[in-house]
Amino acid sequence: MSSANLTREETAARSAVITVHSIRVELDLRDAPDAAQSGFGTTTTLDFDASTSETWLDFVGEEVHRVTVNGSDHPVDYDGSRIQITGLAGSNVVIVEAIGAYSRSGEGLHRFVDPVDGETYLYTQYEPADSRRVMACFEQPDMKAAYSFVVHAPASWQVLSNQSVSAASEHDGVRTVEFAPTLPLSSYITAVAAGPYHRVDAEWTCGDQTVSLGVLCRPSLAEFLEADEIIEVTKQGLDFFTDAFAFAYPWGKYDQIFVPEYNLGAMENPGLVTFTEAYLSRGAATDAQRGARANTILHEMAHMWFGDLVTMRWWDDLWLKESFADYMGAHASAAATRYTDAWERFAANRKAWAYQQDQLPTTHPIVADITDLEAAKLNFDGITYAKGAAVLKQLVAFVGEEHFFEGARRYFAAHAYGNTTLEDLLVQLEDVSGRDVRAWSRAWLETSGMSTLSIEGDKGERMLVQSDPRPHRLRVGLYDLVDGRLARRDLVELDIVEERTPVTFGDADLVLINDDDLTYAKARLDARSLTAVEQALSTLEPLPRALVWSSLWNATRDGELPAERYLRIVGAHAASEANIGLLSGVVANAAYAIGHYLPHDVRAAHRTAWLETTWNALSEADAGSDAQLSWARAFAAASAYDDVYATQARATLDGDAPEKLRVDPDLRWALLTALRTTGHASGEDISAELGRDDTASGRTASIRALWSEPLAESRIVAWHAAWEDHTLSNDHLSATIDGVRAGGRRDLIASLDTGYFERILGAWQTRSIELARRLVLGLFPASESLDDVDAWLAANEGAPGALRRLVIEQRDNLARDLRVRAAQSQLAGGVG
Repeated sequence: MSSANLTREETAARSAVITVHSIRVELDLRDAPDAAQSGFGTTTTLDFDASTSETWLDFVGEEVHRVTVNGSDHPVDYDGSRIQITGLAGSNVVIVEAIGAYSRSGEGLHRFVDPVDGETYLYTQYEPADSRRVMACFEQPDMKAAYSFVVHAPASWQVLSNQSVSAASEHDGVRTVEFAPTLPLSSYITAVAAGPYHRVDAEWTCGDQTVSLGVLCRPSLAEFLEADEIIEVTKQGLDFFTDAFAFAYPWGKYDQIFVPEYNLGAMENPGLVTFTEAYLSRGAATDAQRGARANTILHEMAHMWFGDLVTMRWWDDLWLKESFADYMGAHASAAATRYTDAWERFAANRKAWAYQQDQLPTTHPIVADITDLEAAKLNFDGITYAKGAAVLKQLVAFVGEEHFFEGARRYFAAHAYGNTTLEDLLVQLEDVSGRDVRAWSRAWLETSGMSTLSIEGDKGERMLVQSDPRPHRLRVGLYDLVDGRLARRDLVELDIVEERTPVTFGDADLVLINDDDLTYAKARLDARSLTAVEQALSTLEPLPRALVWSSLWNATRDGELPAERYLRIVGAHAASEANIGLLSGVVANAAYAIGHYLPHDVRAAHRTAWLETTWNALSEADAGSDAQLSWARAFAAASAYDDVYATQARATLDGDAPEKLRVDPDLRWALLTALRTTGHASGEDISAELGRDDTASGRTASIRALWSEPLAESRIVAWHAAWEDHTLSNDHLSATIDGVRAGGRRDLIASLDTGYFERILGAWQTRSIELARRLVLGLFPASESLDDVDAWLAANEGAPGALRRLVIEQRDNLARDLRVRAAQSQLAGGVG
């Protein structure tokens, strides 16, 4: 195993003998605008106690110049990821002078040059273990310290960190900024950003507390920032969480910065939260997109308490921050902002991620067994986030909302600025609620998989049946179909534990299991209910409608509902879907079903039919509406697979668009890339569009469009570039991969399948884990056989566990595709 891949056992042993007090980090970024400079100076001073004579510091960079231990020079013993330190006393001061490397992968200190203004922008991203790319540190969450940052940067730049500036000076065009020490933090949530960012300031006040707020982005995106909206949600969230947690916001200021080429949605660095620029729509955005952004703002804000104030001891308990933040993002959105449909979007879309992840052979309990950092990196998944949040919703139903929040308050009071495990939270919840929370934990947090719930019997006494039994508190809605509309007549609340539970319901056209979405389970519709929703799905209220959409999709993915019937339901009701958050999920699922679950002999016809559906819905939607924009995006995506509406796509690009359609740069690129994919756009068209939009997003989109040309020679060149061109940034790598896969043209790239399996192990060993992950997932061959992947798995049993996990998951996805496709003819014969 590489020494960069820290294990749980060795980090636990290190924290048992080392107590960190403070860490001072000095960064020399003055030459960052010079592209010839690949690295930056970094000097770290660590003050700690030790009950051992030796340990190691974590650092991944270009070189280590000098190490001093308690005032004396120490031999530099550095293997590329660890600096060995000997001769320790009881109290120690260790200084490491080194050169870090600027990143183009979004890991560590990422450097980006904006093509619009030619300026350089820097930001850090560390989770779970990339702070060592910027400073020498103890790279584990249970070794908290007070951090002080000093940054030397060009005088015209904004320089930010977790805390406010305590001192600043300028000399010879260089600005030196010193930040106040932080309260105790884990290394992975420290942060620095620097560059000529655009900034909007505000304040939030609560009683005697005043917190300065900042919202930042690159100046070239300032017109799209929507700072007033972001600040409003931020203030609403701070009001809500301060009251809910009875613990004042502890981190001083609250800056939020939108940064380029970001690998995540956002990151909860206290006092300096980072977000992807994808949340800044370039001219056209639906209210559902703004709702998603609000949810993320509140998710990260919840981390100020769950994760930053109280931090898990090791990555096994990652759920202690991510599951809670995911739950709180939706809860606070619905309770404190105008985005009251957050739980509907969670039910239909967010939980779909959990259901998919939980059916993979690599699924794991929410409280996972994370043995090392590579495993931790891949554990930021649908189980830890969405399933964890769904299970917490079940916990709130189990103990009661007031008890849940009171338990959280006691948890923060008891463990502020410390580290915890599962037991520390359970003891508070059990004490305040009086419920057997440990039994609940064993059933929900410490097991994997999910129940599938269904009703057996037609009338009178029936059975509610669950596979993989667990305790559920849930509700069953009974709906009547009257004058073409479905209306709820009754709501039955149940506690179920066993595999089969007798239930007595009156006659109903639709029996909706898990109405109100209290539990985490796949709920099946019986035959009569399926017929009812086929007729009147769009007449349901938003939350039951979301639950039905979810049920239909799960049944389709599992090969129990014919994909063609699912598509008929989508065709009948999607155009009437008023909730744009639900609509976006439905149209994505429809496209996926066509490409993955339909047999090849009917796929082309369905692609044409779906393209026609998207164009008709676009044409009939209210002018200027969110629905119109959503259908335009669906039309552009569908146009990459069929060219029967190429004339309409070209006309939209040329200015003859449906009335009031907001054709922003991103939609233009989507349409142009679709035309390129079907052979209706040239390299000259791409160059002309780049002339209109020579921005960072435009350049990335132009790479995607360029490589989408429907020629085998072009796709093969792009495929090789993805593997071999190490100058590609994270975003440019993904755009290249997208070009290789554009339009699902397996006929152009099938010859490359063998090369994929020859390269993935080498890529994993030589590229950063983020870039290697993109290659392994993005270029996995969607073949008609499992033979190649099975052969690789058999021949590479000793490959890194994280790599094998990715390949096993991709194998399972392919196996599902093949299995569901093969079952379609039989399903069609058995279902009307």
